[in-house]
Amino acid sequence: MRRPLRTAAILAVAATLVTGCGSGDDWSRPRPERSARGTLGPGFVEPSSSPTPESTVTPRPGSWDGVHPPKGYRVVLLTTGDDRPAKALVAAVGKWAEEEHADLRTVVADHPSDLIPSITRALDMGPDLIVSAGNDLVDPLALVTANHLAQHFLVVGAELAEPTQNVTAVNWPGAAFRGEGLGASSAYDPGSFTAERCADAVRAGVAAVLNDLTGIVIRVGE
Repeated sequence: MRRPLRTAAILAVAATLVTGCGSGDDWSRPRPERSARGTLGPGFVEPSSSPTPESTVTPRPGSWDGVHPPKGYRVVLLTTGDDRPAKALVAAVGKWAEEEHADLRTVVADHPSDLIPSITRALDMGPDLIVSAGNDLVDPLALVTANHLAQHFLVVGAELAEPTQNVTAVNWPGAAFRGEGLGASSAYDPGSFTAERCADAVRAGVAAVLNDLTGIVIRVGE
């Protein structure tokens, strides 16, 4: 008689643990709007006026350091490619998420035919922010983002030629891919994707999104 009772107790405890873990990871639940922690430092943008859509701003180095996402900020890293720049960006996003206690999930497009479906998968997850890493995603994002204006996107190490208000980009000298057949400029330098530069790009971009400075291009490292 004791074995069935003991088995039932174990199963009950296991079910409780699974439910508890699952509830914390359930992105299907709606969540209230939560603001950034901290504020932008002097020199991120001109205090007298907000940047116009599609404009380029060059923040003062480190002016983004005081901004942090709310704990549990939901981020999907959308990535493709195994080249040095893509790997450096993926590592930078992962390190940022760990340091900031963001809830990070990754969607990888392994094949050219999977680029747009991968964006759809990321959208279906309902994140606070989708971060794109990999030049091959630029043109597919240009096709999709304008139809999902409520979803914030951050493109790091590249930019869309004509971004809508929900798409923010961060690049630097050596990272100038724009898509639409334009490809990379002659100044494109894979070696410029250093750990420090990629980390600054992620932090500056997220800081801009959290402060509603979107639809612009941010230049770091100048």
